Amino acid sequence: MTLISDERQALAETLRVTDPHAPTLCAGWDVQRLLAHLVVRESEPITVLKDVLARQPPGAEPGLSRLVDAASTPAGYQALVDRLAAGPARWSPRNLVDQQFNLVEYIIHHEDIRRAGPGSIEPRALSADVQDAAWKSLGLLARLGLRKCPVGVTLITPTGAAQVAKKGSTGVTLTGDPVELALYLSGRRDHARVRLTGPDAPLEQFATWIATA
Repeated sequence: MTLISDERQALAETLRVTDPHAPTLCAGWDVQRLLAHLVVRESEPITVLKDVLARQPPGAEPGLSRLVDAASTPAGYQALVDRLAAGPARWSPRNLVDQQFNLVEYIIHHEDIRRAGPGSIEPRALSADVQDAAWKSLGLLARLGLRKCPVGVTLITPTGAAQVAKKGSTGVTLTGDPVELALYLSGRRDHARVRLTGPDAPLEQFATWIATA
C-alpha cells in the first residue's frame, strides 16, 4: 500500500459511515456533493471544466448535480464511494502523479467531513510520512493562500522544521503540524490547530487581512 491508497481507503471508510446529507466545511456542499467532487476531479476532467464554465454557485454545479442525483439512494451513494475507493484506472496517466496530485487534497477533504459537525474533533493520528508529504506541499498552498498578505509569514512545526511562506521585513509565525498548517492555508482557519505568534503590529495587520481574505 502507498500513502495515497491508504488515505483514499480511509476517506472511503469515513464516507461509508457518514450521513450523505451531513454538512462539510466546504460552503454549499454536503457530504455526497463533496464525494461527487472527488470522483469527477479524479476521473472526469471534462465535467470539472464544464462546471467551471457554468459559473454556478456551490451546490448548483450541473456536473456534480448529475452524480449527486445518481447517488440519491443508499445503493447509489455506496456505488459512488466504491468508485472513489477504486482510484484511477490502471491505464490512467494519473497514476504517475496520483500521490502528488491527490494526497493532500484527500486529507483536507477528509477533515472537511470530520470537522464540520458540532463540537471539537481531535485530529487523526497520521504517520510521520503523511505529515512529511503535507509539509512538502505547503509551499504551493502558501503561495496561493498568502499571495496578498501584507506581512511576512513563517511556518514552523512542533518538531522545529521551518519554511518561509511569505517574505516580508516583518512578520508572523504559524505553528502546527503540517496537516493543520495545510488546513489553515487552504481556508479552514477556524478548524485548524495552528498557533499565531509575532510582534503586535504584524499580528494586527495579519489578523485584519486574514479576516477578509
